[in-house]
Amino acid sequence: MELSHLLLRLTSSEHRVTNLRPLDSEDAPFWYTFKVQCTSCRETHANWVGVNRFEQNEMSGSRGEANFVWKCKNCKRESTATIKAAAKPYEQTEPAKMQNMLEFDCRGLEFTEFKPEGEWLADGLESNTKFASIDLTEGDWFDYDEKAGEEVSIQGQKWEIRRA
Repeated sequence: MELSHLLLRLTSSEHRVTNLRPLDSEDAPFWYTFKVQCTSCRETHANWVGVNRFEQNEMSGSRGEANFVWKCKNCKRESTATIKAAAKPYEQTEPAKMQNMLEFDCRGLEFTEFKPEGEWLADGLESNTKFASIDLTEGDWFDYDEKAGEEVSIQGQKWEIRRA
């Protein structure tokens, strides 16, 4: 099975915040939520799947471990995905530009869609105020930076997954 490197990329208009990143630690792992497709038969799994970088799952035939091990219901092939490192924070730029956030090594599967469920963090651009519990599930996020005395926001996110 061929190894492919996939990147989770983001473009987002951030107003007065930067370093958007998931809350992701061993004590509180972030579950990245994806649609998954078998690269052999091209069957897409009906449900969303969750992957975290701290969980290790055994591969059958004692071939090691991966963050995500999946058996296609259609062709019965086992596939794996491993997150290579912690997510890179998305830095605010003018104009907004596509940035790589997460890199995977995948064998036999591809992630085709991403849903930003879970808790996200960001920092005030000038004030360095720490924003937590950011919910991007519905899209845009708005808050108020007390230190800066200004509204802050994250809007117009566009997520893409592509080969590295």
